[in-house]
Amino acid sequence: MIAKFKDFEINPVHNGDAWKICDFVIANETRLSRYFPKTLKDNYNPTLSKLFVAQKVKQFQNKEEFLFTLKHSETRELVGLLFLKELDWETNQGEFGYCIGYTFEGQGLTSEAIQHLSKYAFNEIGLETIQIIAHKENLQSVKVATNNNFEWRKTLLNEFTPNGEAPLDMELYELYKY
Repeated sequence: MIAKFKDFEINPVHNGDAWKICDFVIANETRLSRYFPKTLKDNYNPTLSKLFVAQKVKQFQNKEEFLFTLKHSETRELVGLLFLKELDWETNQGEFGYCIGYTFEGQGLTSEAIQHLSKYAFNEIGLETIQIIAHKENLQSVKVATNNNFEWRKTLLNEFTPNGEAPLDMELYELYKY
């Protein structure tokens, strides 16, 4: 376990998570379709989810990408996914991506999870800089960044293109190890 807070815990993804991730993704399809289309596509059924999780476990072990689950400690319900991706080991930099189930939004869980994972990324993984890239209208994601003292750096022009949409400018926030 990476961290426990309130009635929730953060853990590295493991092979037993495939069904829960499949269920989570399908239940939150509308929420994930814009910013997590690949995760959605990779988890449309249990077989795909098993392949997805096996790949993520291997990437975690190889320090290529880190996927964490946020679960309710008692019920074991998967309430969110937290990615530490786009790792650059020359600059010791990575980027957070996160999604939370619609029934758990607005409770501050993502902000608290990112707080714990930021410490973990700096102290255990060895990163020096962590980024969050969010669309300015995704106020909940911007709030996660600002709640955790990530500083706005710049607007990234045409940074992300959702399926069937024009490219979007995204806002870059960064947090540095002190």
